[in-house]
Amino acid sequence: MSESTGVTVTLSTSSVYPLGPAQAFEIAESLGYDGIEVMVLADPATQDAAGLRELSERHGLPIRSIHAPTLLVTQRVYGTSPWDKVDRSIELAHDVDADVVVLHPPFRWQKEYAASFVEGVAAREKEFGLILAVENMYPWRAGRHVQAYLPGWDPVPQPYEHVTLDLSHAATARSDVLQMQADLGSRLAHVHLTDGSGSPKDEHLVPGRGSQPCEEFLHRLARDSYEGVVAVEVGTRKQKAEGREAYLRESLEFARTHFARGLADR
Repeated sequence: MSESTGVTVTLSTSSVYPLGPAQAFEIAESLGYDGIEVMVLADPATQDAAGLRELSERHGLPIRSIHAPTLLVTQRVYGTSPWDKVDRSIELAHDVDADVVVLHPPFRWQKEYAASFVEGVAAREKEFGLILAVENMYPWRAGRHVQAYLPGWDPVPQPYEHVTLDLSHAATARSDVLQMQADLGSRLAHVHLTDGSGSPKDEHLVPGRGSQPCEEFLHRLARDSYEGVVAVEVGTRKQKAEGREAYLRESLEFARTHFARGLADR
């Protein structure tokens, strides 16, 4: 945790994609991030507990969260069983001393998984003592809204004990993220700090470059004595090394500056 701002800001490895975890740790250390979120992808380095621990020790950065491979593009990572994906992500989190696993809700065609999802998440939290934070998603829009997730893309009305709020996803869903934040209260356990313009595309912009109320969101986190992690998850795929570093430095400074302002207003 940054002593001056009172918030832990980590870097998601997805923010340096297509580079891997080694580069994410290097950049995070050089810019002064407080830790790492590992998004599990097909890249074996994102699944290698021993290798990730070595990177963590070498760079002096803890791995605070694991993002399970529950995206469309990772349907075959950790096999095809959705619960196996969750369980192996929990195992990886345990092995690298992370205390949060980020999950997406089931796709609508995963009907058996969806039917047991709420209860299965709760049971695993109790058994393993980890936070399983279900992330907000968005309806798919192609001329009309398509319900792509079960029990739904919005975790707020669901009985999850812990939730991840992603500000880019909220923009794509055209949700009021401040109302979501207020409705969740203490159930808000993890944040993906990013931005979006409301486009049907999930943009993952640098915070402050879209239409989301990122500043006020951070102010409210501070005023509410939020104790979770703020993980920067922005898209840098089209950037060269210099541009990527500039995006990630700007995102870190944004997080710390506006959280600190919220603390000052308490």
